[in-house]
Parts: sequence; C-alpha cells; structure tokens
Amino acid sequence: MDREAGENSFEHGRLGTLCRWGRLLCGPRNLTFKDVFTWQLCKTIAMGQALSMLICGTAVTCQYLADAGVETPMLQSFLNYTLLLLTYTLVLAFRRGENNIVQILKTKWWKYFLMALTDVEANYTVVKAYQFTTLTSIQLLDCFVIPVLMVLSWIFLKTRYRPLHFISVAVCLLGVGAMVGADLLAGRDQGSSTHVLLGDGLVLVSAALYAVSNVCQEYTVKNLSRVEFLGMMGLFGTFISGVQMAILESKAIPVIRWNWTICLLFVAYTLCMYGLYSFMPIVVKMTSATAVNLSLLTADLFSLFCGIFLFRYNFSGLYIVSFVVITLGFIMFNIVPTYTAELLYSTNDRAYHLASSMDVQQDGDIVEAWLQKEGQENQDRIGTCFTERGGQAYSHSQRHLETWSDHPRM
Repeated sequence: MDREAGENSFEHGRLGTLCRWGRLLCGPRNLTFKDVFTWQLCKTIAMGQALSMLICGTAVTCQYLADAGVETPMLQSFLNYTLLLLTYTLVLAFRRGENNIVQILKTKWWKYFLMALTDVEANYTVVKAYQFTTLTSIQLLDCFVIPVLMVLSWIFLKTRYRPLHFISVAVCLLGVGAMVGADLLAGRDQGSSTHVLLGDGLVLVSAALYAVSNVCQEYTVKNLSRVEFLGMMGLFGTFISGVQMAILESKAIPVIRWNWTICLLFVAYTLCMYGLYSFMPIVVKMTSATAVNLSLLTADLFSLFCGIFLFRYNFSGLYIVSFVVITLGFIMFNIVPTYTAELLYSTNDRAYHLASSMDVQQDGDIVEAWLQKEGQENQDRIGTCFTERGGQAYSHSQRHLETWSDHPRM
C-alpha cells in the first residue's frame, strides 16, 4: 500500500511539474488537441504560405528582368503603387462622411506620408544591398526585422509575448540557418562582395524600416481600415516612388529594350506585388505582423524550389529540413495567442475587485454566523434562567420591557 501511494504521489508530482512548465510557456490556458489544430490555424498557415508564394513570384520575375539587363526597382515599385492608387484610393475618393479621402488627408496626411516613405525606402534599400553584399548576408541579416518588430510591437502596440513565442522565433531562425547552409553547400553565395559593410548596413536599415512599416500597418488595419491603409499607401507611395524614379532611373528606363517578354515580366511582377499588398493586411489582422513575417521566411525556399527547375540550381536536402523547421516554428508561434498590456491590466483589476467582493462577502458571512451564534447563546441563557428562577425571571423581564417602552425613541 505504501509503495502504491508513493508511486501515485510521484505521478501527481510529475504531472504538477509538467502543468507548471506548460503554464510558464503557454500561459494559464489549458490547451487540448482541438485548441491547437483549429481551422483558424490552418487558414493562417495557408494564407501565410500564399503570401510567400507571391514574394516568390516577385523574386522570379526580378531574376528574369535582371538576366535581360533591366534593373529598375523604383519603376517596378511605382507600377505597384499606381495600381493601388487606381483601386483603393479611388474607393476612398467615392466614400462619404469621415471616411472620405478629403477628411483623412485633413487630419492624418503626414502620418500616411511617413508610412509610405518608410515602405518605399525599405523596398529600395534591400534591392540596392544586392549590389554590395552577398545573398547569404542578405538572407541572414534580413531576419533582423523580426526582433525589431517584436520590440516595436511591445512598445507601441503594447503586445505581450509568452516564452513559447520567443522559442518559436528561435526555431524559425534555426530554419533560416539551415537554408543558408544549404545555399553555401550548393554554391549559391551570389551577389557582389565589393563593399560588404555597406551592403550589410543597407540590409539592416531595410529590416528596421520594414519593421516600422509593419507595425504601422498592424495598428491601422486593426483599429481603422484596410482600405484606408492601402488607399493612402497608393496615393503617397505613387508620389514618392515617382519622384525617386525620376531622379535615380532617368537614364536606366530609356535604354530598356521593350518586347512582349519584358512587358509580361513587368505585369507579372506588378500583379504579385499588388496581391501581396492587398492580402497581407488581412493576415496581419487575423494574427500579427510578427507572425506574418515568420511565415514569409519560407519565401526564399519557394524561390529556391522554382530556381531548381527554372535556373538549374543545385538541390540540397537541407532545403526540405529548413522548410519543415520554419513551418513548425510558425505553428508554435500561432498556437498561443499574444495579448496586450491593457487587457492584462483590466483583467487584473477585475480579479482584484472580484477578490475584494468575495472577501467582503466572506466577512459578512462570518459576522452573520457570529450574530446567529450569539443569539443562540442568549436564547440558551434565557431558557436556563427561566428554568432556574421561574416566575421571578419572567416578572423581571416584564419590568425591563416596560421600562424600555417608556423611553422615547431616538
């Protein structure tokens, strides 16, 4: 019997330890299999990988354009922003009331101008970095966007993460490391290495700008409107990229040898970028900007898979390992939702008031029980007094009541 009791206590202790570790990593919520693998999670994974495929489409078309001698990143961005202008900005123009484009420009034009400027320069700096550093450096340093994004979300969006989220990010970055290792083994360390420090610095600047842009995007689509965000990005993005294109690519654009192939490549690139900009706010609203960027880590893998068939890249088994590891980290990140500091404080306040009311109720119950006990003891003493003294006690009580009734009430 003692042995069975010892084994049961050991099992309970081990289960208690596991439960405590689970609460530490995932929070107080008890997760089941149905809570983890939900339709919402499957939809998030599918839409995240769809965004990665769109980025893959832009990478493939850019590679074909580069092979044809076309290097006009600002022209390509200008076409994307123009398409956003012709759709979402026109929708805002025909709205009425406070959501009309005129009212938005009166109150928030400078905010959207800075957001568009950040986005345009983030796209330009990462493309410019390819001229100075290697593909391996870009793939590694571009992951800098994730920690910067988490810090900015913590400060400005009041997003709070659990230990499982940090473990998930580490798992995704481990997958990126496997992908870079596969590139080195396959001999794909492409790019220039003439000014490595300059190129690496441009990648870091681009990652920081992307993080700022994504935080602004998450705040806008969750608190205002997706159409408003895309409409303003189309308006100011077209203006900024147009001015920058006129300054930086005035000589590169006229020498392009236009034909049907070049035109189709430009159309394909623009449609992929337009789809990315249109659907990314939907996924951000469903999850967060950090989760979306984790899912986009697989975009390079999709580009590599396409490059194996289109550009005769060498295949490595580490590509499959990298894809599985990144996807696993993305799933782990989305299993437990993040929370905000305001929600935590309000929950603590409600818990405090609830505990206070329970304490008051408990104190009231104690007082009530004490009064009942005192009343019972008084009744017992009175009954005993009647038994011992009989009529004398009765007459004494009567005189006491008559005296009490003669006094005026306050």
